[in-house]
Amino acid sequence: MPTFTALTTLEGKSQAEALGEAMERLEPEPTGIGVFEVEDGSGLWEVVGYFTEAPDAAALALLAAAFGARDFTVSELPETDWVAHVRRELAPVEAGRFFVYGSHDADKVPEGRIALLIEAAMAFGTGHHGTTLGCLRALDRLLEAGLKARRVADVGCGTAVLAMAAARVREGEIVASDIDPVAVEVARANLRANGLEGRVACVEAAGFDHPDLAARAPYDLIFANILKGPLIALAPDLSAHLAPGGHAILSGILHAQADEVAEHYTAQGNNLINREEIGDWTTLIFQKKA
Repeated sequence: MPTFTALTTLEGKSQAEALGEAMERLEPEPTGIGVFEVEDGSGLWEVVGYFTEAPDAAALALLAAAFGARDFTVSELPETDWVAHVRRELAPVEAGRFFVYGSHDADKVPEGRIALLIEAAMAFGTGHHGTTLGCLRALDRLLEAGLKARRVADVGCGTAVLAMAAARVREGEIVASDIDPVAVEVARANLRANGLEGRVACVEAAGFDHPDLAARAPYDLIFANILKGPLIALAPDLSAHLAPGGHAILSGILHAQADEVAEHYTAQGNNLINREEIGDWTTLIFQKKA
């Protein structure tokens, strides 16, 4: 079955969300609509609709004009077996002591590495992206320096690969949270696949807004691999939930955004102790002042 996308950009969150809602009334009806902030500091928002048949070009033009958006770009995506594609394209990832792989590469796990299984069908947060890879490397770096973290939070966990990495190296209380209920189910499935069920609590929450997260605070280590805007908004709350001397590993940050994010966390009493750039992305490590 063919898939078509119709994509545009415009200024302002409220306008973008309103355009997304208006697109739901199109004929043919879209199978899904996404509204995302463009993380390049431009202030633009991206609105994209997915269709199983070609969308009405005239209707899209009217919507773009009505909401002050750029003209829609319509594309037809080729039919693809995405699981097979991911299996071909995503080779295992090595990040210090950690080895992230799919079940199709189970025979490639080297001895002496900490293996983390992420299935190809659950491919967001596999370690291939510079943000996840940066967080795993940061954890490895802290462990080399003698990190002793018994209480760990993975905020915006996705596949929960970071929470699983922490569970592999430390006994203690570990909680993984995500605002997306699908991500929470993916995280639980990955925990089962890795024999870590019961070692990591998975909750649906925005930031630290969940009693299970509050009950385990303060944390010795917090991962937050999200985006610049949410990271800045989270700075006071994350810092308040971090134990004195505790560490925070932050990513999802473009290089040009790193200094701004760092300023918000240093203002909350955290010292920036390391930064690493991988591809387009920066990972920051902070330590809260004792």
